[in-house]
Formats: sequence, structure tokens, C-alpha cells
Amino acid sequence: MTTALSDPWPAPLASTSRGPLDALVSIPGSKSLSNRYLILAALGSQSVVLEGLLRSRDTELMMSALRTLGVRCEVDAREETTVTVTPPESGRFTGNVRVDCGLAGTVMRFVPALALYADGPVTFDGDAQAYHRPMAPLLDGLVQLGARVDWLGEEGFLPFVLTPPEPDELSGERHVRVDASSSSQFISGLLLAASRWPHLLRLTHTGETLPSMPHIRMTMADIQSAGGQVDLDMTGDTGQPVTWSVPSSSVQLPSHVIVEPDLSNAAPFACAALIAGGTVRIPLWPSASTQPGALLPDYLRAFGAEVSLDEDTHILTVQGTGHIRGVGQMDLGPAGEIAPTLAALATLADSDSMFTGIAHLRGHETDRLAALSTEIRRIGGSVEETADGLRFHAVSRDQLHGAVMETYADHRMATFAALLGLLIPGIDVVNVATTRKTIPDFVGMWTAMLGQENEA
Repeated sequence: MTTALSDPWPAPLASTSRGPLDALVSIPGSKSLSNRYLILAALGSQSVVLEGLLRSRDTELMMSALRTLGVRCEVDAREETTVTVTPPESGRFTGNVRVDCGLAGTVMRFVPALALYADGPVTFDGDAQAYHRPMAPLLDGLVQLGARVDWLGEEGFLPFVLTPPEPDELSGERHVRVDASSSSQFISGLLLAASRWPHLLRLTHTGETLPSMPHIRMTMADIQSAGGQVDLDMTGDTGQPVTWSVPSSSVQLPSHVIVEPDLSNAAPFACAALIAGGTVRIPLWPSASTQPGALLPDYLRAFGAEVSLDEDTHILTVQGTGHIRGVGQMDLGPAGEIAPTLAALATLADSDSMFTGIAHLRGHETDRLAALSTEIRRIGGSVEETADGLRFHAVSRDQLHGAVMETYADHRMATFAALLGLLIPGIDVVNVATTRKTIPDFVGMWTAMLGQENEA
């Protein structure tokens, strides 16, 4: 994780002299599951062993935040992806402390759920880039539960101080109403807070749209795996979810939990098979998963890949020829985090594509729609932003050219650029080290997939 990387990093071309890709790529644990399990383990009363935990900047920030709040996170000396989490004996978290969120959305939007049950104020801060990520809906919900928020900068954004209610104020049935249109993490963070609330808590989303519902369902499933209960009430002709009911219960994960591979982080490697041609196999792919990345195989098929899952070995096999077809219109609302990766395919496709349902990506690590548009045009591609997505216009591949591509401190923008570099000579990626946010050794894995370990 600490290997020095050149900056900018010259993205390697897929070598035609070696023939088509033929690689087995093992993907580290899911960031989304890792950080949810860490929070739920901290909310329990007994130690939990998490096996296969992702070790990346986001999870390191989460464990550091938990330690700051009085939770023990002990890394196994023989296997760094095995971590034992022990909550405070008192059941209350340590206050009068400062939590560094970095640029991790799950830290800045989940850890305040724990601070609601702290014994004093907790200050939240992070990277300068994080100051642009909205926080108001989450904190509005926590204020409705009795917390006080003092903004230390621009209202609605980091940094801020959260002062929890007194213990005797953590009582009574509550009905919290927030507009989570800009991020599903607001709902997930409040559901995690609700799992510890000593009485029935109802949470209603008041906005017209709700992005990344699979991430919310993941949170619901994880709370239920810890012995909690989350009931989802649906309404309207579209079945749009509006209210979650969380009865009083004590959450406690099983004593030993195995973390699935991060299926969204598998996307760049799987997409490489379409761009370079050949086969990429990914082990430990689950038959069913709450991760949005589980939708990846269907997306890849739409672009022209052959995808199969061996139910006995749990190896996902992706095969491509180097020919990529446009997909017309594709709704990526259920799995917006894959959009930057699929944007590389749409840029190289032989016909037009349009991604919809991803307006919320404007509030991620960077404004991903603007960033993708800028970088695609930088290399000679044609794309335009729409109200809720991107419209790609096919161009001949000889119109595409190398460039120094910016990543905006966004790991998905770095892997997007690396994918384009498989085909387009002269792609240099600024700050490829930002991939360590979720993939500890992306460059090593990438060059190994290409059979270029000695050329990195």
C-alpha cells in the first residue's frame, strides 16, 4: 500500500504481442460492507471478528474514527484483513474528540450515528475536497433526534460539531423526515442510528427521487443480520419507498463475519476484457448479493460481453473481443458508483449511449458528471451532460488521443482513465494513488492482469 507511484502514471496499453487477456483477478473485500460491518460491530455489546475486511484509506479512516470514539479495532498479526472489533464496555462512545473523515462518504455520513450516543460533543472534519459533499439531510435527521449541530464552516458541510442529547433524552417514539435525494448514505446513516434507538423510530424520505436503493437495501439487510429489524413501507404507483420503521432492538452481529469481495471494484478489471479483448475471471463472486455491483454482469452483457458464473466455483468469467457496442439508454440509478467505469466503455463504443438516473453523482468525491465530461473531451471523445446523466456520441477510435488525465482525488476517475489507457496510447493519469481509497494496490493488480508486472 505504500509503494511509491509515478505521478502522472503512464497507463499501460494492452499488449497485442501477448495475445488476448487471460487473467484471474482476486478482488479485495467490499468497502460498503466493510464499513457497515464496522459500524454495526461498534453498536453491539460483544466483540466481532471481521474476516476479509478491506484495508484501504476509507476503511482505515473508519477504524481510526471508531478508535477515537473508544472502540477497539485489533488487526490480526498474521492476516491484516482480519480485524476484531470490541465496543466500549459502557455502551457509550467517547466524546470531546475530533474525527477525521478524509474524503470517505461512509465515515462522514455513518459515524455521526455513533456520535448520537457519545458522552460529549464530537467534531467532524475531513479533506478540503470533502467540504463540498453535502451533509445537511443527515444532520437534520439527527437534530430531530435531539442532537445539536454547530457549523464550523459553510452551513450544510464539513466541518461541524455534533453535541449528542443527554441519555434521558434518548427516548420515545420518533418520526424523522429528511430529503435524501442527493445521497442514499443519508438514509443508511439514519437507519444505523435508528438501530440503536431505544424505541420505535420511523424515517421518511420526503424527496421526489432516491438514488442507489441497493445501498439502502444493503444497510437494511446488514442491520437485520445483526438481529435488528427494518420494515419498508411503499406507496404510490411507482412503488417509491418512502418510510422505514425500525422497532426497538439490540443489534449484535454474529461473532464471526466474512466480508464479500467488492463487486464494484471488480468492474474495471471485468471491463478490461471488453476493451483489450480476452478473458478475465473473478473468484468468490456471490450467487446473490446486496451490493449494487451485483448488477455488473447485466451491464457488461449490454455492451457486448459474454458473462457467465460457475455456481460451483463462484468464478465470474467475462469475455470480450475488443468490439464494444453502444447501449442506447441505460438506467444506472441502482448502481451509480459503476457509472464512471462503464463510461469508459461508452466512450469507446461504436454507437451512442445515454446513462440516466445518476444526477446524484454530482455530489460524490467530485462532480463526477462534470469530471467525466471534461476528461472524455480532453482525449477527443464526445459527450454531454443531461439533467440526470450523460449522453455519449460515438467517434472513430482514431479520433481519440493521449493526454494527461485528471482524477480530482476520485478513485473511480483514476480507474476510468486506466481503462481508456488500455487502448489509447499516451494516457497519463494524475494521482493514480487515489485508488488506494478502496483498492490498496490497484496499479499492481492492473499490471499483473496485463502480464506486465516487470514493466510497472
